[in-house]
Amino acid sequence: MTQARSSYDRSYGRRHGRRLRPGQRRLLEELLPRLEVRPPAAGGFDPAALFGAGTREVWLEIGFGSGEHLAWQAERHPEVGFIGAEPFVNGVARLLAHVEERRLDNVRVVADDVRPVLCALPEASIARLFVLFPDPWPKTRHHRRRIVQRHTLDLYARLIGDGGEMRLATDDAEYLRWMLRLTLDHPAFAWLARRPRDWRTRPDDWPPTRYEQKALGQGRVCTYLRFRRRARA
Repeated sequence: MTQARSSYDRSYGRRHGRRLRPGQRRLLEELLPRLEVRPPAAGGFDPAALFGAGTREVWLEIGFGSGEHLAWQAERHPEVGFIGAEPFVNGVARLLAHVEERRLDNVRVVADDVRPVLCALPEASIARLFVLFPDPWPKTRHHRRRIVQRHTLDLYARLIGDGGEMRLATDDAEYLRWMLRLTLDHPAFAWLARRPRDWRTRPDDWPPTRYEQKALGQGRVCTYLRFRRRARA
């Protein structure tokens, strides 16, 4: 799935895991170059131009893990272009396997630090943004590494169009309090929950992930937060 400036000046976390299988290496060598998104050397770019004609809007997932959620959404929304960002190579390979198996032509991949791409995207160019189960960095000295910070929320607010949606999820109670404190204090976002079950129960259009199932199996409580991007003044 990387606060004040220091929060987003570098990315954190693993880049490599288990040794890749031959089929995964093939996907990284052959399929990834056709789908990979790289920011321009200077200036910005239109994300809709990455996709075919008829693409209605663009959704972005930061830290897609093994890609189950992104592939599920892409399969059910062929009219939407999806950009997924994940520096963990094994996760990228798993998403590419989903793309190949399901023949998804509306997925593009940032297989590196997502920050340069985020900075190159135009204002209000993203209709929906997902940050699902990011590392909570529970130690106090590591809180500056959390991906949900005032600085990053400012960036997401710039990218999401009026009426667009930001979705956050966590299985860490302290990180949940952190997320809510920052987002409820941010003028660009309105929490869509009206009752406890709205954030304690995963919506029907929000599929489970491997990480989520593991967390639930270990007795942890998962929470699902949805925010609307308020209209710009």
